[in-house]
Amino acid sequence: MLPGAVAVLVSASLLLPGAAPADGPAPRPLPDRMADTGGGTQLITAVAPDTGSTTGTVTWWDREGGADGRWVRAGSAPARFGAGGLADGATRVQGTNTTPTGLYDLPYAFGIAAAPRGTAYRYRPVREDSWWCQDNASRSYNRWAEPRPADCRAAEAEHLITYPRQYAHALVVGFNYDRPVRGRGAGIFLHVNGDGATAGCVSVPAEAMRRVLRWADPREHPHIAIGTSGGTTAVTRL
Repeated sequence: MLPGAVAVLVSASLLLPGAAPADGPAPRPLPDRMADTGGGTQLITAVAPDTGSTTGTVTWWDREGGADGRWVRAGSAPARFGAGGLADGATRVQGTNTTPTGLYDLPYAFGIAAAPRGTAYRYRPVREDSWWCQDNASRSYNRWAEPRPADCRAAEAEHLITYPRQYAHALVVGFNYDRPVRGRGAGIFLHVNGDGATAGCVSVPAEAMRRVLRWADPREHPHIAIGTSGGTTAVTRL
């Protein structure tokens, strides 16, 4: 993640197939309406209707023709967000079950299941001793830990293998990752749906997650932008 801030212009109609204004030209693709897309030629947008929502849409995009080309939708799927809705990533508080808004990189993928055929991302297999540390007092805060270090309490960490459905496949979202701020939050992923809203991650159906992993190419520097469709939404790039 890089310092700075971006403003994302999001229109709910842009995420609905076939939706267009009653008169005038169709709106530009969502990434073209964003002030910053991370500088790559792939982008994932995760958009909720408002900050209190727990559902929305994830769409993944390719920029055809390089940096000066046009954005084309490669796929989309229904999404789930945190049980507490969405919160500004710059001021989010850990333990609030909110999904952080912002523009983030995607450091690597992981999963309990094998990587889908064609996955180009570095894919870390989940083992019996794989944990994600969320203990604010630990030197491993907001990091994969294998095995769990002594200074990371089990009650303050996720034992990844105990979530076979959600973590069958996942991408790490670079929220609070490069220079972690204690108390802001840890363990934010794009992963497979569970039974309902998440604890702060973004989730999609299993087949959509597999499609995203087959599509994502680290050479294209993909990012994920999380925000709402309430017109102009300021999101913080950490």
